[in-house]
Amino acid sequence: MRRGRLRVLLGAAPGVGKTFTMLEEGRRLRDEGTDVVIGILETHGRAATLAQAVGLEQVPRRELDHRGVVLSELDTDAVIARHPQLALVDELAHTNAPGSPTQKRWQDVEILLDAGVDVITTVNVQHIESLADVVAQITGVVQRETVPDAFVRAADQIEVIDLAPQALRDRLSAGLVYPAERIDAALSNYFRLGNLTALRELALLWLADEVDSALNLYREEHGIEGAWQARERVVVALTGGTEGETLIRRGARIAARSAGGELLAVHVSGHDGLRTANPAALVHQRELVESFGGTYHQLVGDETARTLVQFARGVNASQLVLGVSRRGRLSAALTGPGVSATVIREASDIDVHIVTHQAAGDRFALPRLRGGALSWRRRLLGFAVALVGGPLLSWLLFAFHTPDSITSDVLAYQLLVIVVALIGGIWPALFAAVLSGLTLDFLFVDPIFTITIDKPPHAVALGLYVVSAVLVSWIVDQAARRARIARRAAAEAELLATVAGSVVRGERAVPALVARAREAFGLAGIRLVDAEGTVLATDGEPDADGQFLAIPVGRDGTTRATLELHGGELDAAGRRLLEVIVTQLGAALEHSELQATAREADALAETDQVRSALLSALSHDLRRPLAAAVAAIGGLRATGTLSEEDRAELLATADESLATLSTLVTDLLDVSRVQAGVLAVSLAPTDVADVVLAALDELDLGPGNVDLALDADLPAVEADAVLLQRVLVNVLANAARHSPPDRPVHVSTSRLGDRAEIRVADHGEGVPPERREGMFAPFQRHGDTDNTVGLGLGLALSRGFAEGMGGTLTPEDTPGGGLTMVVGLPLARSEEDA
Repeated sequence: MRRGRLRVLLGAAPGVGKTFTMLEEGRRLRDEGTDVVIGILETHGRAATLAQAVGLEQVPRRELDHRGVVLSELDTDAVIARHPQLALVDELAHTNAPGSPTQKRWQDVEILLDAGVDVITTVNVQHIESLADVVAQITGVVQRETVPDAFVRAADQIEVIDLAPQALRDRLSAGLVYPAERIDAALSNYFRLGNLTALRELALLWLADEVDSALNLYREEHGIEGAWQARERVVVALTGGTEGETLIRRGARIAARSAGGELLAVHVSGHDGLRTANPAALVHQRELVESFGGTYHQLVGDETARTLVQFARGVNASQLVLGVSRRGRLSAALTGPGVSATVIREASDIDVHIVTHQAAGDRFALPRLRGGALSWRRRLLGFAVALVGGPLLSWLLFAFHTPDSITSDVLAYQLLVIVVALIGGIWPALFAAVLSGLTLDFLFVDPIFTITIDKPPHAVALGLYVVSAVLVSWIVDQAARRARIARRAAAEAELLATVAGSVVRGERAVPALVARAREAFGLAGIRLVDAEGTVLATDGEPDADGQFLAIPVGRDGTTRATLELHGGELDAAGRRLLEVIVTQLGAALEHSELQATAREADALAETDQVRSALLSALSHDLRRPLAAAVAAIGGLRATGTLSEEDRAELLATADESLATLSTLVTDLLDVSRVQAGVLAVSLAPTDVADVVLAALDELDLGPGNVDLALDADLPAVEADAVLLQRVLVNVLANAARHSPPDRPVHVSTSRLGDRAEIRVADHGEGVPPERREGMFAPFQRHGDTDNTVGLGLGLALSRGFAEGMGGTLTPEDTPGGGLTMVVGLPLARSEEDA
């Protein structure tokens, strides 16, 4: 039986039109002659969705009784019995009622597909299993109904139903998604503009990755090895040399020429870890790649060129950037074609850019000779073995020599050369080879006891012996060199892994790096000292004589500290590794300085918020009640006869203004102590409900004036209860003043991730978006002429207090008209977090 085809309509959030599109597609296919039924439809009371379903056949649902409540679910048996060509199944992530044959609706869809029924279904991005944790971080809502990625990816067609975030919010405000009583909560929580934008991007990126995976699968199934350059991907090959920066910048320019271009940097090291590379340079180049928005990849392979090409094909690269060879012409002639030539030959349809640089090989440069791989003690021992073992072996061979034993004599000397090479390396072995050749000629080749040869073949044989001895000694020396380098590379890798692990496990980066450096280099002591002589970190005991090696630590040419190495010397390889540690130390110090600066800036910003608010209050609120009181008292002192009614009115004005002035001065004096550092902002776990009720009591607002919707499970917030009450009093007073008498102010609390929100919504005339920032200018209010509307600290001071506590005060539209003021505050940390 043919398996049915699955088409998934993916949405970023509820309300984007997935179900409407599914029904619209069902109607179109029905009109074209396809047998279409509705397997299950969740309309959520939306009139447009109900209207779109008219005329489409609906299969009766399966009804289940659960604890006295009748629940209805998709009846797969009824759909299969009807056996339509296409079934429309809404809400793929739905969890079926207890007692259903399957637990999840996507399992019902699997049954229909196995029965040969095509299915169109809907799902939101937050229900995809691999994205559930990401969505929870964005929205603060944990999704318990999910669909496995494998099931969705196996669909024959996936289509994103896209709607701009603001358009979705407009639909929500118009009542086209949720009932009126749920609109305000939805707009202020899940359907925030930032949330919707992030969810939309998440849905599009997930689908883009799916398309990329489908393209790679198609290429694999059809045996297509060539790159399909659907997207510009530039791979830059790095050797760890100084030319790396030039190559990265060239690759970044190539990638930037097309929209969506990607930059990938690759370094290939051998399985034995012997390829020479500068770790410090690679660290810097990795940072440069990431600054361009690219990614860095470390590969292992013995054939560098083929490893690069295989990686480029694996990521479907369109461009490959390499530096011109650093080898000279003579070196290239002796060792054959280099990496660049091999890559060009193997790349076929991938464009290869060969970039020249200052480190390119000179025209006739000879290969650089390197020092021996063994210590001087090993080399001396090798010479000693040659000097002692040669005569002993010669005496033994001469004592038992026969005319037929020349072959065994040569092999014995050959064995001596190999032993000397194993002990002392190439130079003692060369000495042993020449010495043994002369001894063979002197003692065993006619005429004996002379350094002459009477038969030419004997001369050729002796020459071949010396050459073979030299080659064997060279090979043995190279093997020893490689073994030593491999051990060194393993030790360096272990050190770097230990350093990284120390930081990851939570150890402070700077002390961890200093301690690991001392252990790695076997130093007596090590200290990190800043420019003022303060010891930032130390490990071990410095030398008593005060002699040490000083290494400057810093980045971008700036010296932040000095690393003092006591009681040890470093070779060239050790200095190379030390460069990496010094680079990491510089980054760690810079990070620490930035953290300290950020903390200072936060403290200054909070202080500045309070200072600005205080100055605004002094310039406005003090002047108004003072002027009113002066005018009233002046009227009372004026000559002439005042009626009792006029006198009473002037006295009331003076009394009201002076009372307001007294309260305001008291408040300002209290808050000024914060600015002076005498009275710090007292942040402590605070129950939001208690502060809200206290603010309502202060304003004498009762149930007829305010509609409360406080979250009983809301954790405590980190705030100053006194300052928070002042903020709420001001916001509530404004809302009560502007809201119509028959529409109470709505006060609600909710949690959003690691923050809490207090929403105060009125149903007045609202504030146009272009004027909202202006209303936070000092004491801007509608009808700012009445001395009885309250001369509190104002919205400017309220915002200053909120931000001084690490919170926010922002305006939003109230659904149906009006203004909603949102106070956001961080949740208090639990004892475990602290």
